[in-house]
Amino acid sequence: MKKVGLCVCHDTRNYGSQLQVLATEVFVGKLGYEYEIIRYKKKYDAKMVLKSIPRLFNPILMEGKISGIKKIAHLKKYPDIYRKCQARKKVFDNFAGEYFSNLSPVYYGYDALKKGSDSYDAFVVGSDQLWLPSGLASGFYTLEFVKDNKLKIAYATSFGVSEIPFYQKRRTERFLKRFDYLSSRELKGVEIIKTVAGLDAEVVVDPTLLLTPEDWIEVIENKRLVNEPYIFCYFLGTNQEHRRAAIELKKQTGLKIVTLPFLDDFTEADLEFGDIQLFDASSADFVNLIRNAEYVLTDSFHGSVFSILNKKKFCTFNRFNDGTSSRNSRIDSLCSQLKLEDRRYKGDVSIVKNEIEYSLVYTRLNELRAASIAYLSGALEAQK
Repeated sequence: MKKVGLCVCHDTRNYGSQLQVLATEVFVGKLGYEYEIIRYKKKYDAKMVLKSIPRLFNPILMEGKISGIKKIAHLKKYPDIYRKCQARKKVFDNFAGEYFSNLSPVYYGYDALKKGSDSYDAFVVGSDQLWLPSGLASGFYTLEFVKDNKLKIAYATSFGVSEIPFYQKRRTERFLKRFDYLSSRELKGVEIIKTVAGLDAEVVVDPTLLLTPEDWIEVIENKRLVNEPYIFCYFLGTNQEHRRAAIELKKQTGLKIVTLPFLDDFTEADLEFGDIQLFDASSADFVNLIRNAEYVLTDSFHGSVFSILNKKKFCTFNRFNDGTSSRNSRIDSLCSQLKLEDRRYKGDVSIVKNEIEYSLVYTRLNELRAASIAYLSGALEAQK
């Protein structure tokens, strides 16, 4: 039996990231394969420092670093909120400790990673935005550490942008051509692969959609966290119009707003936004907050995914401005594939109250899921 190495974002403190890792390992296990989540830690010796210098001139990477520094600086002005946000990190770590069981030894340094790769017969990288231009330097999610004779599979891997920067096109072409099987969860991702590397790729569903609602109940037990009807607002961006829309829906329905504040960015409005603010919600709690909400308002891809899985009335907002660095394409693809374009916010939050004909949505979703399962099963069964 093949032993599969999963190159997934297992140590990120993010609801969507943790849940897609969980879905990936659960599904690969359901297919009957032995697997490990590969743990890689960079070794910051002189060689690594020199290799990292060009990253200082990567505008996308530096934008993210600066944003993180600004967020912490703002939060420290509110010590009680800052402590709650710091404590939240432990909640994410506890979830990982409970649910991510099949872990590799920690490979310290790139040489150790290359040597450790001999332990696996096949590698699966995905999903999430693992091919963001800002993150290619490590060579981990691009599988550049893996020998040519090993099976390399990309499952639903996302670029997170609508276009590859000109200075990374050659490297992107090079690593893509080493893969035996290529897929993306976005139409734009498939287009990028074709444009940059001249290769055909499959459009597949996010790993979280490989599991049915019944599968998810087996993995994460249903538990009600708020003992009254509520609107669940899961906003990662800072757009104030989205908050105003939520407050308008509250006025229309009389329901309280439940939020998970200050996850990715800081906005002063979130100090007061929401009737029930939760800082200690785990990724399992995130699923249950959606399961038991009356309405879901979100600018998140996985917020939308779990709304669909749980047949909720939901409305999805654009987190990012359209443009070259826009990351809205994954939500665009999701809504397009499932014919849910009318759930996108266009200035009128009352659309969230409209019924969704989920029987039709699930017909399409089941077709996409079946094709995605066939792709992953076939790839793993292949011989190099």
